[in-house]
Amino acid sequence: MRIAVLHFSHETVTFLANDTTLADFTYPGSPAKGDAVLAMQPRDYIGGFVQVAREYADVELVGIESPGFPVTGTGSGWITEEAFETFVGKMIAELNASGPWDGAYLAVHGAMGARGVARPEAELARRVRAAIGSTAIIAATFDPHGNEDEEFLKYADMAFTVKYFPHYDGHLQGQRAARQMVRAIRGTYKPEAVTVKVPIISPTVLQWTGASPWSDLVQRALTWEAREPDAYVNVFFGFPWSDVPDVGMCIQAMTNGNKKLAQTIADDMAAFAWRKRHELLHSTKVHHMKEGVALALKAQQAGETPIVLGDHSDRSGYATWLLSEIMAQGLSNTLIATVADNALVTRLLASGAKAGDAFDELVGGEADESAGPKVRVQGKIHSVSAGRSRTGGQSWVNVDLGNGNVLCISPYLVQVIELDHLRQFGFDPAQFQVFAIKSRVHFRRGFDDNGFAKTILLVEPPEPFLGTTRLDGLPYTNVDITKFYPYGEVSFP
Repeated sequence: MRIAVLHFSHETVTFLANDTTLADFTYPGSPAKGDAVLAMQPRDYIGGFVQVAREYADVELVGIESPGFPVTGTGSGWITEEAFETFVGKMIAELNASGPWDGAYLAVHGAMGARGVARPEAELARRVRAAIGSTAIIAATFDPHGNEDEEFLKYADMAFTVKYFPHYDGHLQGQRAARQMVRAIRGTYKPEAVTVKVPIISPTVLQWTGASPWSDLVQRALTWEAREPDAYVNVFFGFPWSDVPDVGMCIQAMTNGNKKLAQTIADDMAAFAWRKRHELLHSTKVHHMKEGVALALKAQQAGETPIVLGDHSDRSGYATWLLSEIMAQGLSNTLIATVADNALVTRLLASGAKAGDAFDELVGGEADESAGPKVRVQGKIHSVSAGRSRTGGQSWVNVDLGNGNVLCISPYLVQVIELDHLRQFGFDPAQFQVFAIKSRVHFRRGFDDNGFAKTILLVEPPEPFLGTTRLDGLPYTNVDITKFYPYGEVSFP
């Protein structure tokens, strides 16, 4: 069996002004070719797929030239037509030149937004199908924040979506994709899938699966998979910051040749989500930033530390609202990680900035309205530290603000998910009582689920900016938000 392995993934915030360009995907290690593609995600989707596929002696995996995640992370907007067509064009050319193929595995996200392409993942599947033929098997893995509908499975045979947020099971879903793909190629698994769109749109900060009701939705999917052999259930939570036609919640159910059962499962899951719609959107408390910082100050005085201030609203990484409030209210022993400012970091590194240097600069802000104004920061450079991100090396300029506070300035948006991420950049978490980070839910992996933080406060600025929980404040042009709960009179069978 010859199976092609491809990767093209981005969670696109289409409301941001900075497009995601060809250059953003091009850096040492990206695009990757051959075995380097197979090694891209050892603990995630591709790693799981490769591990299981290589357990079969008759399987040959071929890494097709693929881009990594862009250097901008999720802090960038529409993927340009040039970037999409360049990478997909090379993929298809290589598939055409290197066949025949028994299958193709696509490691995608589901919330990619590309200019001129309504459904990028489905378009990729369509072109791959044309290249490898009608009898080859196409399987894919997805992030649960994908915006998908029935279009993808018109061209692909099977999809496997992560169930947890934070995302713990990417490696597992890659394993599943490999195992069922091999079975499908051998003819012992005949995928029958049903897709049901559920008219619910929700901010990602509300979608934590560590507590009810989102955990109930996950458990119902797991129960169906446990009670029905060869059944697989995907719950796409949706990604509202992509202004695309297939935005919103989606359920997929797949069985081994039993379309009726797949329909039963999908209908049950969709009905359950609809019954829980109010709880799904009202289970998480989000504080206005001023209130959240005041609560952090009280918790600090009461000894309820460590404290996490999670700013879920900053999509560019440049936002200064939380930094300003921390400075205004006098929080101490706080690590602010991070405020993005690529131009400033580049200039400071070029000038040879080093620990102990005086610091007096305007930081962050102005990337878009939601980033707020630039803030004057005065102090001295604490350190210039280098570490690894998912797109390779990255340097931070860290500023000692006094009172035990340190501000980390990074080139791009950083979601600090694990404590080891901070240690990698030279920080001992034990030295701080408060962690002000830019993260929706992912941070719970390293700050909550392990029992580290005693106090967790989710915060956002008062205006309906880009990462708002009030999605009707966003300038959608491709989506009629009144057709989704809770923003219109919506009926659902």
